[in-house]
Amino acid sequence: MSDTPVVERLECAVFTIPTEAPEADGTLSWDSTTLVLATARSGGVSGLGYTYAPAATARVVDELLTGIVTGTPALDVPRNNEAMHRAVRNAGLPGVAAQAIAAVDIALWDLKARLLELPLVRLLGAAGDDAPVYGSGGFTTYDDERQERQLRGWVEEEGIPRVKIKIGESWGRCEERDRRRVARARTAIGESAGLYVDANGGYGAKQAVRVGRALAHEGVTWFEEPVSSDHLTTLSAIRDQVPQDVTAGEYGYTLPYFEHMLAAGAVDCLQADVTRCGGITVWLRAAALAQARGIEISGHCAPHAHAHAAAAVPNLRHLEWFHDHVRIERTLFDGALDPAGGAVTPGADGAPGLGLTLAAGRAEAYRVG
Repeated sequence: MSDTPVVERLECAVFTIPTEAPEADGTLSWDSTTLVLATARSGGVSGLGYTYAPAATARVVDELLTGIVTGTPALDVPRNNEAMHRAVRNAGLPGVAAQAIAAVDIALWDLKARLLELPLVRLLGAAGDDAPVYGSGGFTTYDDERQERQLRGWVEEEGIPRVKIKIGESWGRCEERDRRRVARARTAIGESAGLYVDANGGYGAKQAVRVGRALAHEGVTWFEEPVSSDHLTTLSAIRDQVPQDVTAGEYGYTLPYFEHMLAAGAVDCLQADVTRCGGITVWLRAAALAQARGIEISGHCAPHAHAHAAAAVPNLRHLEWFHDHVRIERTLFDGALDPAGGAVTPGADGAPGLGLTLAAGRAEAYRVG
């Protein structure tokens, strides 16, 4: 290998994995999830990255990004990130293009760490020994027994001391059921575990305030997207009127998005999704924006894509140990992390990069592109 390794090839694959049963939150339902995998290669070494996005994301990589990245220095990830952002100007950055950039950016960081034979967290520099997680699921389609089994599994079997369920069912039209499900969740996990809720923007403003105040009696401390995160002024007003931490940011596809959210005083904890916001390069910058305002950051979903970067920032609150994505990442990849005790420790085994490898035999059954 030369002293200056270059990115020789960039490839994509698409996998669609059915859910165990139909799932829904406050504003969306689904029965499968698609993962777009990017693989960057240099001198016999490969790095992987991925995003949860439509299959069309792979075409964005193939048509707009591959030519930009191929032949460039493999160690200069921020340079490639900037070049990819410029390349999608006319295609429109927010949405699929940002997700395509994210998958490639993660793959390039994984490749760089593998070329240097380091766990990615060691390359970035650890800010802590581990990354706390919270169990996330509790879909609105679950019956009482299934919700309780899932929550007790996290708290009692895996020792995860904080969990989250979905509320805001049917765009806020099932408020009484929302409250009842939260009460049952509290009963299931006991008084000492943290209880979070996520409305996915399903409530109106006054309804969100009413629900937030009512859920205080169940010890709920995290109220995610009580209203749409498009409405920053409304989020800020709700934040002032409910006792829970108001959180949002998962739909941030650009760095200015996070700055606008923070400047509006809209959140107590910023959420950012490394598979949406332009990859690890941009996620680290979003964390810095939050830190400058004394705000913590939480990684949204895709826990294995976040773990190393999350452990490298001092203002991390936690990662979302999201049921669907944990199941998918354990299926498609070898090297999955263990959340026992409520935290993961990326890089502990010394494996280079993200520590993941594609489990080709298991993954092939789900490949669609």
